[in-house]
Amino acid sequence: MGYPGKNHKQYSTPKRRFEKTRIEEEAKIIIEYGLRNKRELWKAQSVLRKYRKATREILALESAGTDPARAEAKKQQMINHLERYGLVSGEVDIDDILALRVEQELERRLQTMVYRKGLARSPKQARQFITHGHIAVNGRKVTIPGYLVPKSEEAGVDYYGPSPIAAESHAERARVVGR
Repeated sequence: MGYPGKNHKQYSTPKRRFEKTRIEEEAKIIIEYGLRNKRELWKAQSVLRKYRKATREILALESAGTDPARAEAKKQQMINHLERYGLVSGEVDIDDILALRVEQELERRLQTMVYRKGLARSPKQARQFITHGHIAVNGRKVTIPGYLVPKSEEAGVDYYGPSPIAAESHAERARVVGR
């Protein structure tokens, strides 16, 4: 066990460092979602990997048949968590969880939400607005572009009240609306 105050790596790098097709796909995703570097993409992939691992453990509990109530409780807990963040919806099966793609998780980031709602002209500008403190979620300033927005807070993404960009007359805001 390491020192609890020290930050630890939250991702794993690809096994093949110079695989051309993977590098090209990663570059497309990074440009589309305005990510700072590949590390952010690898973090999202690691989160999905954890979901898949937990799902496989649930499947193992179900197939063993020793404690079906425990397996069902873990399954419901996992589904509720994923529904809360909008990664799955409606009637969900284990196969749906195993089929999650990294794009689905990247769509739930605050940076992408700001761009998709039209509060910024580009994903890069959305990132800048967030880090400079111009964006709020439910009236609370959030300065982390990678913040995963739960479904319940999705409607509350807007400009931060005291921010100069919150004023309708701000020049940058007129550019965003005009696109």
